[in-house]
Amino acid sequence: MKYTLGKEERLKSKKLIEKLYKGRNSVKTFPLRMIFLQTEHTSEFPAQVGFSVPKRNFKLAVDRNRIKRLMRETYRLQKEIVYENLDKSYIFMISYIGKEEWTYEELYSKMEKLLTLFINETKKNKNDKA
Repeated sequence: MKYTLGKEERLKSKKLIEKLYKGRNSVKTFPLRMIFLQTEHTSEFPAQVGFSVPKRNFKLAVDRNRIKRLMRETYRLQKEIVYENLDKSYIFMISYIGKEEWTYEELYSKMEKLLTLFINETKKNKNDKA
């Protein structure tokens, strides 16, 4: 697997983002929250992801952009956790809900925990439907 996060893997469609926020399935490990939805999308990848940092908590754009860059990097290095365990296509948005900036190492471990929680949640939902 290539450790890249290309255009096809990013969630950009306004319609899909709107649909995602109506669904409201989520998992959380402070300071990260993931809202996810099982749906078809145009990419051949099993998941499309978006990242957000609220302006309310970080007034300066440079701070918001740095946090988004750190989140993208930690996701990019650990996305095989998601890709190896998904059999259907998902879209998700990862939001930063903390009020202070965390270090890269702390975010890395929290991202790993968040992705594992997401996989456990999807497996649990699959078992409930079966």
